[in-house]
Amino acid sequence: MLTSKERAQLRAQANGIETTLMVGKDGVTDTVIAQAEAQLTARELIKGKVLESAFMSPREVSDAICEATGADGVAVIGTKFVIYRFSQKCQQERNQTGRAKRKATPVSKSDPVRKGLRARRAAAKKVREQRNEYFRQQAIEKSIERSREKQLREQD
Repeated sequence: MLTSKERAQLRAQANGIETTLMVGKDGVTDTVIAQAEAQLTARELIKGKVLESAFMSPREVSDAICEATGADGVAVIGTKFVIYRFSQKCQQERNQTGRAKRKATPVSKSDPVRKGLRARRAAAKKVREQRNEYFRQQAIEKSIERSREKQLREQD
């Protein structure tokens, strides 16, 4: 069972593929099912068309082929339908080509712009902390001085 997001993604992929499965007036025969099975194994996603001379609606054809092949119906629009079934063969091909395309990324490569930005931020933070510490010490000294003056006034 496909989720709505998976279904939407498959519909988008199906826009670019050609119609490869035709269903005529004989309807869904063993030949059509065998052809759909072969295409699903090879491609995972197929687009089909129901000819005007057929006695079945595109929805009925899609449901019948899906039931016979164990596929999921993605979309039915007008006389065309899209069917998807996961294929181990396609997954293995994707894995092999994915490894060949993947390049090792250097680990020690750093971005000089970010490095400079971090250094400036760290320097600004250090200046702020020093300034705050200075004012903190000044406030403490003033409060001590006020309390001494208060004690001297009370003694007199």
